[in-house]
Amino acid sequence: MVARLIYATVSSLDGYVADKDGNFDWAAPDEEVHRFVNDLERPIGTYLYGRRMYETMVFWETAGTIEGQPPYVTEFAELWKAADKVVYSRTLAMVSSECTRIEPEFDPDEVRRLKAVAQNDLTVGGPHIAAEALRAGLVDELQHFVAPVIVGGGTRSMPDDVRVDLELIGERRFASGFVYLQYSVRG
Repeated sequence: MVARLIYATVSSLDGYVADKDGNFDWAAPDEEVHRFVNDLERPIGTYLYGRRMYETMVFWETAGTIEGQPPYVTEFAELWKAADKVVYSRTLAMVSSECTRIEPEFDPDEVRRLKAVAQNDLTVGGPHIAAEALRAGLVDELQHFVAPVIVGGGTRSMPDDVRVDLELIGERRFASGFVYLQYSVRG
């Protein structure tokens, strides 16, 4: 069986992963959302990141060691550390996490190979690398959290120049106002 490539993202209601100043503090999950995310992350074996997303996520390499963290935060840190990570960057010289390698550019054929040999699903994180994966027809599923905020501009979560037909296969509403939408890619 070929592993799935999942684009997992959190965006504002108006479709941005970061506002015009690069802030995304409005996307921080509460405990209910965080525990749900942990359940989604358990079967993930590999994360594919661009440099900026990796630099954001590398916090999780040591987050589990910060005293006083709630168990659900520590659990996410453990899940993240255990997974393989591929960072696509021409400028990053070294990584700050275990199980991580740098590739100079996104190679659709290599991602196809990774999917074919993976024992667990893969996720692509970050809108720029995800756009490349969507353009190449590599994404099998989208897991999209919508935050209850409109930010008015910034970095879009989805590319403008690609069409992908989707089928809604799951949804959930949270007390905080977050909404989770799960889509499979048709065709």
